[in-house]
Amino acid sequence: MRASDRAYALLRDEILEWQLAPGTILGEVEQSTRLGISRTPLREALARLTADGLVETQAGRGLVVADASIDSVAELFEVRLPLEQEAAALAARRRNPHVFEQLRREMADATTLLADPRRHAYYELVRRFDEAMDDAVQNTYLVTALRGLRTHLARIRRLAHDNPARLSAAASEHLLIIDAIIAGDESLARSATAVHLHQSLRNILDTAQAPSTDRTA
Repeated sequence: MRASDRAYALLRDEILEWQLAPGTILGEVEQSTRLGISRTPLREALARLTADGLVETQAGRGLVVADASIDSVAELFEVRLPLEQEAAALAARRRNPHVFEQLRREMADATTLLADPRRHAYYELVRRFDEAMDDAVQNTYLVTALRGLRTHLARIRRLAHDNPARLSAAASEHLLIIDAIIAGDESLARSATAVHLHQSLRNILDTAQAPSTDRTA
């Protein structure tokens, strides 16, 4: 992997996980020393993060981690909803059933995965679900748009609690989407996706302002 790719991946993860908080100055000398790379690949990584909307230029401060506000979540979901519904319908039309049958078997055991307080295995399963959806869609432009939205939403979700009851409900919602895709039912895939996103938005808005020490939601 190129140095710029490594720097991009690391900085992106740190921003999404709030290890680099909004407003953090990303000075070239400091970051290149910390990451153990030269300034040229660091600049390339920062340029990509700027294009992602995760880094921005502030007058008198240079490049900083961009703000992440709960106020923007409703707007993000307004864009996400039609795109995710279309993606689910296309996945139902073009899917490889065997891929989603395997995902279904794993998602059906989500209760076990959620018993782990860190829930890394559960979040990895959700990530693979998203990847399977993207592969099934077979539309590069749609997938690119969705991945950009998911990046911003992943950061904002850290403002909400890691609610075990909500995660369990979300697993059930994912199961319904998977069942619709396996069955090739485009209408049900759209509807199940709409329900899931509505519940996700409500959970984020309801819990974002409550005190929490856990930003791994």
